[in-house]
Amino acid sequence: MQVILTAVGPDNRGLADPIVHHVTTAGANIYEIQMYDHDSERLFAMMLRIDWPDDAGPVSELRARMAEIGAAKGLSVRTWSRDEHRRPPRLALCTTYRRETSHAVLRDIRDGRLKATAAVMIGNRNACRGLAEQFDVPFHNIGDDQGEPDYEAMAQLIDQYDVDYVVLARYMRVLPARICWEFAGGRIINLHHGLLPPFPGFRPYHDAFKCNMLTYGATVHFIVPDLDAGNQIINQSTFSVRPGTPIEQIIKIGESDHEPTCLAEGLRRVVDREVELHFHRVVRRGE
Repeated sequence: MQVILTAVGPDNRGLADPIVHHVTTAGANIYEIQMYDHDSERLFAMMLRIDWPDDAGPVSELRARMAEIGAAKGLSVRTWSRDEHRRPPRLALCTTYRRETSHAVLRDIRDGRLKATAAVMIGNRNACRGLAEQFDVPFHNIGDDQGEPDYEAMAQLIDQYDVDYVVLARYMRVLPARICWEFAGGRIINLHHGLLPPFPGFRPYHDAFKCNMLTYGATVHFIVPDLDAGNQIINQSTFSVRPGTPIEQIIKIGESDHEPTCLAEGLRRVVDREVELHFHRVVRRGE
């Protein structure tokens, strides 16, 4: 069974050893290991992707042991496996202002096109609270009066609702490195409202318009710590406009029609297990 382990906390000596020692002694194969040591922040982070043998005990026992190690070492340790439970994966939809992308995901879940459960909606603004109520999904606002998010609260909610995948559905904030590491291994999925890599940033429609582009698009990709989307792209699609089309009309087409469809298809590929993230790149399952 594939299991993802993440450990994050204040930097110190000997943090990785007890985790690696325990899983290897139990007979686990380590498929992938990533480590991060940020001197300026004194932050240590590690992600392991392992093959946990059936005869080594249930994942719940591994989780309990990892929690003990984390408590002893001052680390926040998470143990996650898509295969632990016989249920559809649980999603956290993270939002700011726009409703269209989250609405497309919730509609596809309701209609059976996306075999997942919307466990919770998390916003740094209240703009999507009514949408959550419409689909009977719990909503939590983690933003202050200026929309500044409380990321400790976000992590607690993701754990509380037993979330498998965190979906940034036009969530207009950059996640801090700590959150990215805590849910590393292909658990955070982002919709970028532009084509990557040529048009990153917060205003990709305007940037493409300044370059006299007639083709625009959106990109769904896995979030990886400290790296821009490149080999992490899950789905990318485009739409074309006629010369002279105003930027306002282009944005309207993108936001209302194109972005929601792009995100829904990207999530379907992940939920249906067509793709996974290995070594910071998207691979077809089984590769």
